[in-house]
Amino acid sequence: MNMYDHLEVTQHRYEEVMNALSEPGVADNQKRFQDLMKEQAELSPIVEAYQEYTKARQDQEDALSVLDEENDPELTELAKEELSDAKKRQEELEQKLKILLLPKDPNDDRNVIVEIRAGAGGDEAALFAMEIYRMYVHYAESKHWQVETMDAEEIGIGGMKYVSFMVKGKGAYSMLKYESGVHRVQRVPETESGGRIHTSTCTVAIMPEAEEVDVEINMNDCRFDVFRASGNGGQCVNTTDSAVRLTHIPTGIVISCQDEKSQIKNKDKALKVLRAKLYALEQQKAHDAEAEARRSQIGTGDRSEKIRTYNFPQGRVTDHRIGLTLYKLDKILDGDLQEIIDACIAADQAAKLGKMDKTA
Repeated sequence: MNMYDHLEVTQHRYEEVMNALSEPGVADNQKRFQDLMKEQAELSPIVEAYQEYTKARQDQEDALSVLDEENDPELTELAKEELSDAKKRQEELEQKLKILLLPKDPNDDRNVIVEIRAGAGGDEAALFAMEIYRMYVHYAESKHWQVETMDAEEIGIGGMKYVSFMVKGKGAYSMLKYESGVHRVQRVPETESGGRIHTSTCTVAIMPEAEEVDVEINMNDCRFDVFRASGNGGQCVNTTDSAVRLTHIPTGIVISCQDEKSQIKNKDKALKVLRAKLYALEQQKAHDAEAEARRSQIGTGDRSEKIRTYNFPQGRVTDHRIGLTLYKLDKILDGDLQEIIDACIAADQAAKLGKMDKTA
């Protein structure tokens, strides 16, 4: 099926959905109603772009008719302008439609669980990990998403060896999935008396939140230990055995959650993290099995891939995957990430379109 056949089928399905939504009593079945509304929202941008594309083609035909029949120089000039504009619109809309028809990542609308670990560089790496954590918190706030801390291991000078947190918001994974990998900082540490530039790293892992239907956890495979929370906390957090350590015996995955005062809530959060980790493992297996598809993507999961450098002396941030350098380091560390994320999305789409054209 070529693109235009696909678009005709999509438009026909959109009309079916709209007719179903207009039926009396459609809201009585809430699940069906919600499914129809979701499908309508997904199809609407494609149908609207296709209608604009069809109009652009019709405008071209109308302009060509005028050029064939009209002898008036003024009208002929107007028709040439309309023909040029319509051709340009058609080309832009054709590219837009190709992108809209790319297979959608089923995880894009999910919440995400983020893990940041200090890497090479000792205390300086922990300080950098804290700054990257704040960067994501500020970015989430700019998107009006909710951030819930799961666990953190802090050091005395204001850094973090490790932090895990959940970001709740529509489309969170679609934006943050490009952040997985090694982040590198180049600067003169405060503890460096000689003024030498040091390089430190931290590792970021982005995992989509998994539902119970995605991953079934056998509770017999889980061991829970409780302990007293450490670090900053409220009156009850540090005085009761509310923190939970979950060990998944088959995989050896260990998760600690101590952010909540309630042991039950910490246990629930630990299970959410475990579910996300097991789901991510299954996804990685699928990616490895499709090596060519994996190569066509702009780093969305390889934790060992060096993706970005934050250079303080030059005030620049460089994303190595797409060759993008921006000289606004302070703004980026303050959460102004959208330009980088948009560039990653565009590069990912271009790679997938290139692969599609080769197989067409």
